[in-house]
Amino acid sequence: MNYSDFKQIIDSKQLIHICGINGVSMKALAKQLCSLGARVQGSDRDPSPYLDEFESLGIKFIQGHDLENTKGAALVIRTAAVLDNNPDIVGAKKRGTPILERAQAWGMLMSNYKQAICIAGTHGKTSTTSMIATFTQSAGCDPTVMVGGNLSNIGGSLRIGSSDLFVAEACEYKNSFLSFTPTIAVILNIDRDHLDFFSDTDDIIASFTKFAYLVPEETGVVIACLDDINTVKAVKDINRRVITFGASKNADFYYDNLVSHRGYYSFDVYHNGEYFTHLDMAVPGIHNARNALSAAAVAWLLGVSPEDFKKGIEEYHGVGRRFEYRGSYNGADIYDDYAHHPSEIEATLKAARDMNPKRIICIFQPHTYSRTVSLLNEFADALSHCDVCVLTDIFAARETNFSGITSQKLSGMVKNSVCLSTLEQAAGYIKDNARPGDLIFTMGAGDIYKVYDILTSMEK
Repeated sequence: MNYSDFKQIIDSKQLIHICGINGVSMKALAKQLCSLGARVQGSDRDPSPYLDEFESLGIKFIQGHDLENTKGAALVIRTAAVLDNNPDIVGAKKRGTPILERAQAWGMLMSNYKQAICIAGTHGKTSTTSMIATFTQSAGCDPTVMVGGNLSNIGGSLRIGSSDLFVAEACEYKNSFLSFTPTIAVILNIDRDHLDFFSDTDDIIASFTKFAYLVPEETGVVIACLDDINTVKAVKDINRRVITFGASKNADFYYDNLVSHRGYYSFDVYHNGEYFTHLDMAVPGIHNARNALSAAAVAWLLGVSPEDFKKGIEEYHGVGRRFEYRGSYNGADIYDDYAHHPSEIEATLKAARDMNPKRIICIFQPHTYSRTVSLLNEFADALSHCDVCVLTDIFAARETNFSGITSQKLSGMVKNSVCLSTLEQAAGYIKDNARPGDLIFTMGAGDIYKVYDILTSMEK
């Protein structure tokens, strides 16, 4: 299917069925399609928390998957997590209904924009996409934004603008981002992850190289982190314009005069040795300072003034589930964080240490068996940066535990760690152990974020 076929389905209001509509990106896609005048319905395994929103948009929600769900649809769009044996998909194939992956649909939609900025990287892409969305919005660029998190500045995961600028988070899992059509491709870092799909690190690097090649040869730009060895490898020999960022003064965009204020960084931004602006970050961690450098490169390319860029970045106070403050209990501050890879865990815990707490307690829910077993030693090293580690059962997501890996195995490799089976037990641990001056994190990509709500319900 090409864009003209896709557009014809939208314009003629033929039914589009979205399989997995409760997902953040899929819900955003449904809203974007509705804004274009499409007729949309969707299904998901679990009850939807968005029923009121769907109803207001005219989207019919179907709980559960069935052969009949896609009957009458002119097009079915699914997430990468929806497999061929899903009844919705089986039914669509029997009827010969065209099926697109989520990323393919987004790629077709963004191809209609003059400028598409796609932010990729194993870590930090949601935060960086949110930074770029914030400053482009405040600078009057009126972007359309698709981000894989809940950004309060845009009221969720999607902002529909009226300009020719599209800002999108681009995920490498199952090579999804290779369906996108960037004019500016940002590569933050490349780490060993998603080894249930990629064969090794070289395979991941090769995927990012292909992503870089998606930008137009004559007018496209790749923004790449000079600090990251794998990113440098990915863009080393490409025949595309490359702008670099990082801590090194060899980078096109770099920071200097770096000062930490209990984990929140201030610094000067330089472009090719010339002063660009000064930033006082409102989100903690040196990784966010580096992310801001990539955003500075985007601002320069878009012609946003340093003053407007500074104003927008300093207005960015984070995105849901990224070092998100949830509340306090018995004098301890409780944060929630999406970190589920060792590098992300280490970055978050190091940022927390800069805040000088009495103790850091990390309640971590490992995400997927394949990631846990393949990065077991790295997880143990990363979790050593907290004072107390509480491990819950592994969140299976899409997987079956063929390896026999357990949280108990990881716990045996981490000092001062305990294992708890349920989220209720994790909430009870906070209730019994929180002390004034502690920083407590619920951490992981599964449903560990529910712990704080369970804790507060215990007090009622």
